[in-house]
Amino acid sequence: MTERLKKLCAFLEGCDTFIDVGCDHGYCTQYMLESGLCRRAVIADISAKSLAKAQRLLKRYIAEGVCTPVCCDGLEGVRCDGLTLIAGMGGEEIIHILSSAYIPQSFVFQPMKNAAELRAFLLGKGCRLQYDGLFTETRANTVKHYFVIKGSREGGSAPYTSAQLAWGRDSLGTPELKSLLECELEKLGTYMRGGLSASSRMDVARRMDFIQGVLADEYD
Repeated sequence: MTERLKKLCAFLEGCDTFIDVGCDHGYCTQYMLESGLCRRAVIADISAKSLAKAQRLLKRYIAEGVCTPVCCDGLEGVRCDGLTLIAGMGGEEIIHILSSAYIPQSFVFQPMKNAAELRAFLLGKGCRLQYDGLFTETRANTVKHYFVIKGSREGGSAPYTSAQLAWGRDSLGTPELKSLLECELEKLGTYMRGGLSASSRMDVARRMDFIQGVLADEYD
């Protein structure tokens, strides 16, 4: 199991049914079952080849009837509700999955990009975001940043500020976000030195000002 998945599993908690959408190898489901954190599990993947990898890993639990494999698009073929993990795909793809089926009663989402769009969608649907932050993984001497959103379908959350929406309520003020924003500023500075149009330069400048304000704690 990779460092990313190990850290992601720390956000999972005990439940009756655990649903792993886009399960790939099935390591998170293995963690839940072996730790006794769920009574039963469902592994789902749109790719039969990927699902087969998880089935091989979890064959004992499948044989015992406590793990059910489903080859389907997102949640469309999952006929139960429970703690649902969707990780390793873009925020817009996660939104598509939820819009095509349902928002789970409880969830942990780890978008690889477009996290702000996913936050806005969940807040707009009245979800309660219990944790909305990020964690890091060091791979080949490079630090990778991953956003994670944990919450429930009902209960609502207080309105977000622009900074919270952009980078997560619980990310603000953390060393992890500071390093991420400093890297983004460096990239934007490189863009500014390139052959940008006047309008593009203004957009980049506004983005840099916003990030600098967040780093200076000017935004909550």
